[in-house]
Formats: sequence, structure tokens, C-alpha cells
Amino acid sequence: MTKPRLYFLDWIRIFAFLVLICYHTGMYYVTWDWHVKSPHASDAIEPLMILSSPWRLGLLFMISGVATAFLLQKLGVGALLRQRSWRLLVPLVFGMFVIVPPQSYFEVVEKVAYHGGYADFMRLYVTGYHGFCRGDDCLRMPTWNHLWFVAYLWTYTMVGGLLAWLLGPRLGRLSDALGRLLSGWRIIVLPVLLLAVARYTLADRFPTTHALVDDWYSHAQYFLLFALGALLAMQTGFWAGVAALRWTSLALWLGSWALIVCYWSIPEALAATPDVLQWKPLMRAVYCVCQWTPILAVCGFGQRHLNFDSAKRRYLTEAVFPVYILHQTLIVVMAHWMKPIQLAPGIEGVFLIVLTLVFSFGGFELVRRVAVLRPLFGLGPVRAAQASGQPLHELAAQR
Repeated sequence: MTKPRLYFLDWIRIFAFLVLICYHTGMYYVTWDWHVKSPHASDAIEPLMILSSPWRLGLLFMISGVATAFLLQKLGVGALLRQRSWRLLVPLVFGMFVIVPPQSYFEVVEKVAYHGGYADFMRLYVTGYHGFCRGDDCLRMPTWNHLWFVAYLWTYTMVGGLLAWLLGPRLGRLSDALGRLLSGWRIIVLPVLLLAVARYTLADRFPTTHALVDDWYSHAQYFLLFALGALLAMQTGFWAGVAALRWTSLALWLGSWALIVCYWSIPEALAATPDVLQWKPLMRAVYCVCQWTPILAVCGFGQRHLNFDSAKRRYLTEAVFPVYILHQTLIVVMAHWMKPIQLAPGIEGVFLIVLTLVFSFGGFELVRRVAVLRPLFGLGPVRAAQASGQPLHELAAQR
């Protein structure tokens, strides 16, 4: 099978993680619960947050599925599972005990007025203290916070590897059959229907927790997208169809986003009335449209305009995972420390984003040069650094 050139997926993954930095900075300023909160928190930018929140992580899981498919072809099941375990579990454990704790520390400082020092807090953190509570809401420690994505990705990779081993040659036939099925209008409609089934049947029973063991609605949507990426990775007809539907997908994305913003803007006093509640089932379907069509739009336009290589792509491809590991802790710490300065929220937000990028990439520059730090941030040995910046299709082609 001819391997498609997928430079654009690397660019999209880079773009998605940059959006994630902006999104997590935005979490400081909206009314939704987060680790630390701005005194200026309001609903002003929540419509912009909703523009990316339904699909951003689903896109990353789908791209991860594509990468897994190519690595499976290159390495085989056993080597794939060993490599992914090393590259994901080591950063996860390191992150939970070194990178993430400052987030929890400043969270309890702000939410429950904890006055102890960081060393005292760490003794509580590593021993699993669960006494930091506001009513029934207690902080569980140790925690992985934003690194939940890594835990889920490792789990899906293990499940995917097991299924690939069980299916054997039938996996290729399943991939080809799915590629034929998802053509034309079915590229849009069928995944939306699957996401809708998950939302209608599981969303109320299993609210999102990011705790892995009880997060069945999240698994239903994210593993579905991971599996679609893995099965469709080398289906050139599918990617051509995605590019052809890019404008339609963009229109559906923006239309569904506008409907969601309008619905969520209804005052609480009216939201519980029968006239409004009758629209809830339909809005769940609209939400599923807003989960899938942005992925198609981003991939479609990316394939048309970003399917090229450059030194910047190779550098950023290697940088993106260490930057992801570092970014949220930097946002939380700097947001807390900047409060006494009392900057206007717009200016402060720009400063937070810029400083997060500067310190995240500064951290990456240190990590990439120190051999002992590389595995702690998911990077391979120094000799493999060049390969880590190669596009997905070339990684698969090497034997």
C-alpha cells in the first residue's frame, strides 16, 4: 500500500497543542472550575473557549491513532507496546511527582487557604492525603491533572496493540473496508452518529472525570477517534475525501458552534423550563456535529495548505510533547504570582501565554541537550533525535 504523505498532521498536532496553551490560559479567566482563578473571572471569553473545547482533544487522539498505525507497521506489536510504555509511562510518573504538584499546591493555597510550605505540602502529596476539601469536593493526591491525556493514550495504545495482535491480517482488510465506507457524505454523518450514540447513552451516567477507571463516556468518544485514526491512517481515499469536504465541514462547525453558544447563553431561570428542555436532545446531536466537523475542517485545510516539510516542522514536532508536559504548571504558577501586580486581564493573559511559550521552549532546549532528562519528557536517545522529527509516513517507511 502506498503510504500517504502526512506532513500536515504534524503541523496540525503542533497547532492543537498551541491552542491548548491558549485554552488553559483561558481557564484562569472563565467561570468554570480550575486550579487557580483570576479575580476578573467572567463568562466573557467562554464562547471562544467553546469554539475549541468539543473537538481539540479528540483531534489529538485521532492523530495519535494515525501515528500508532505507522509505528505498528514499522515496529510490530511487541516493540510498539514496549516503546510506547517507555515513552509515555516514564513521563507520566515523573510528571505526577515533579511537574504537576505545584499546580495542586497553589490550588489548595487559593481554594482552602493552605498556609504550609511546599515541602510540607509534598509530604502530604506523596502520602495520598485527601483532606483538602471544600464541602464534598476533595482534592485527590497524587494526581495527573493535564497529564490525563498521557494515561489515556497509553491505555488506548495497549488496547489497540492487543486488538492488532488478535486480528492479524484481518486488520488490513478492516482498514480497507472502513476506508471504502467512509466516503462522500458518510465521512461526516457516520462518525457523528457514533459520537451521538455515545453521548445519548453514556454522558449522563458517566460524567467526565479524567480518572481513567470510571470515565466511560470519555473513553467512548476518545477511543473511537483514536481507532478511526489508526484504521484510516493509510487510506488515501479517505484523506482526499476529507480535503474535498473542508468547506462543508467548516460551515457545519461554525453553525453548530453558534447554536451551542446560543443554547448555553440561556439564563438559568429559563434553562429549566419545559420549552427549553425539549431542545436538549437535539442540542446533544448538535454538540456531536461540533465534535467531528472541526476535525474534518482542520485536517482538510491542513492537507491542502500544510502538507510540506521544513526544519521548523522537525524542531516543533520534537518539542511539542515536552512543551505539553510543562505548560500547565507554568500557567498556574505564573498566574498565581502575577496576581499582586493587578494587570488588566487582557494584558495579563497575553503575558501569560507569551511567558508560558518562552519558558516551555526554554525547558525543551534544556531537556533536549541533557541525556538523562530526555526520557523523563518522552524524548528518545540523542541518536534518535533526528528520527523523532520525521513525519508520520517516513517513520513507518524505515525498517
